Amino acid sequence: MIISIALVLFSALVLLLLVRLARGQYIATRIGESPADQLRAVDLEAFRNLIDPTEEEYLRSRLPAEDFRKVQRERIRAAIDYIGCTARNAAVLLSLAEAARHSSDPEVAAMAVKLIDNAIRLRLYALQAIPKLYISLFLPLGHFSHAAVADRYEQMIRHVVLLGLQYPIGGISSAL
Repeated sequence: MIISIALVLFSALVLLLLVRLARGQYIATRIGESPADQLRAVDLEAFRNLIDPTEEEYLRSRLPAEDFRKVQRERIRAAIDYIGCTARNAAVLLSLAEAARHSSDPEVAAMAVKLIDNAIRLRLYALQAIPKLYISLFLPLGHFSHAAVADRYEQMIRHVVLLGLQYPIGGISSAL
């Protein structure tokens, strides 16, 4: 009985931690640092190339098996870095969107809500994708589709640009 209660409490704490991570509440802001300085550049085309299954098949057909495994591990590590950057950027933008959500302008508030939704979804996708990629480093079980991360990031960028046109967010869209 005690073990069951401990497991339930542990599960609830883990769930709470995941929700807080997804909402971006653990991104520390440095004093005097603007949000644009906290963002990491993400080359979306390079990221899409890394997660493209046809590119993987092309490399598999052209390279010897040992070379392909080395290249594939490097591609997976790079994809993990890209997904980590997109998740971090989403957390920074989430904190900005929270402030914009309370705007008196209904268009700004609506755009901020859309940005919040996309940022949370992107962080949840990242929380799912990164462990899968780490597993695929050691156990090549097949290709996992991570296009949702790239698609959400692209949508988030569009919302940042639209929000930036209506609400002063200080050079954020140029940092993405």
